[in-house]
Amino acid sequence: MKRENVRFAACAMAAVITFSGMNLSVYAAETETVSSVLPSAGIDYSISTSTNSTSLSDIKEDVEREASSDLTASTAEIAVRGKTEIPIGGMLESNTQSTVSDKKIERTIVISEGYTKDLREASNAARLKEEEEGFKSLVIAKVNDYVNVRSMPSEDGEILGKLYDKSVGTFIEETDGWYKISSGSVEGYVKAEYCVTGDDAVEHARAVGTRIATVTTTTLYVREQPGTDAPIVGMVPIEDQLIVTEELDGWLKVNIEEGDGYISMDYVTLSTEFVKAESKAEEEARLAKERAAREAAQEAARKKAAERAASSGSPSSESAGTKTYAPPSDNASGQAVVDYALQFVGNPYVYGGTSLTNGADCSGFVMSVYNNFGVSLPHSSAADRNVGAAVNGIENAQPGDIVCYSGHVGIYAGNGQIVHASTSKTGIIVSNATYRSILSIRRIF
Repeated sequence: MKRENVRFAACAMAAVITFSGMNLSVYAAETETVSSVLPSAGIDYSISTSTNSTSLSDIKEDVEREASSDLTASTAEIAVRGKTEIPIGGMLESNTQSTVSDKKIERTIVISEGYTKDLREASNAARLKEEEEGFKSLVIAKVNDYVNVRSMPSEDGEILGKLYDKSVGTFIEETDGWYKISSGSVEGYVKAEYCVTGDDAVEHARAVGTRIATVTTTTLYVREQPGTDAPIVGMVPIEDQLIVTEELDGWLKVNIEEGDGYISMDYVTLSTEFVKAESKAEEEARLAKERAAREAAQEAARKKAAERAASSGSPSSESAGTKTYAPPSDNASGQAVVDYALQFVGNPYVYGGTSLTNGADCSGFVMSVYNNFGVSLPHSSAADRNVGAAVNGIENAQPGDIVCYSGHVGIYAGNGQIVHASTSKTGIIVSNATYRSILSIRRIF
């Protein structure tokens, strides 16, 4: 029969595999145990069987060789019933086969969890070292606003773009107190006195960079502690992005609306976000795009208002149960958005929901409020970070602006507050806008 090689992948999860209907490729004496077969690999291995085979000496050499080189998995269990052919230690030569009866046979392979931990720790250490070396090559701006990127190492050089505070570029060379950098689409010179690089950039990079975990599974559980047995704090949908505050052994500490929690590294991709330089052409294009987006949103709101007027003659109130809701104002403004949204305070939070009366989640609430003004927004708190125009800081926010957090989003209501679909316990509420760290603020109207 064809020989099969079993290779256990590094950091594999526990698996239970059942084989049947084949020949058992193992010599084993009646009720003999062989925990001493794999001492060098640190593996507990046992076989119990009711066959009348001879000894294990013929396979010991193959087992030890394969175990020392290939078995780098986490706990695995193999239960064998009936006639089975299965290699031990990753491979068993075909000339060592022995056919056994259909009597019940059970074997268990337990591979030390220490291997998984050691491998993960080694991988993390290598990653951190590589990351640190990469940070040393960064040039990070430390200014109140921005430093100009010029065409030559002199203030007489043409201004090619701006490197904003905490923004980064890649170091190319140093000339007379100027750093030549590459950042985004810009390559030019910045004054060294306004930036840090080398060893000074390492810790600063960790402070200014935003460590982001992007969810890759349909629904990701956030748990109270790192472990699959820990209670669930909340849930996060696919493609949402969470700020990572701590990296542990296979787990990440993140912050969601319900509070701090832990997610498995297996279901996210990790990245570090830095702000890059913006060229003059990119700045002009961005401002033009933002103006066009605002105009389009205002036009959509006017059309929506005209449609309502045409269909009913005049705006009318809406009822849901015993509560009555006023229709959206025909005024396409952020304040009109807030006035409409505040009516739904007290209504329930429902994960994945978009109903302002029966339940919505955070992005579903924002999406549905703006939809009543003719503006189409994504059902994703991460995607909301890129809509409309950027607002620099909560001090510059206006009513109706979208305030984005790690895994959450709300509508700025003015006076330092937001209205948002918070959690299943609180529903739609009004909170202080700065109750959590703000990732970005976006303006629609």
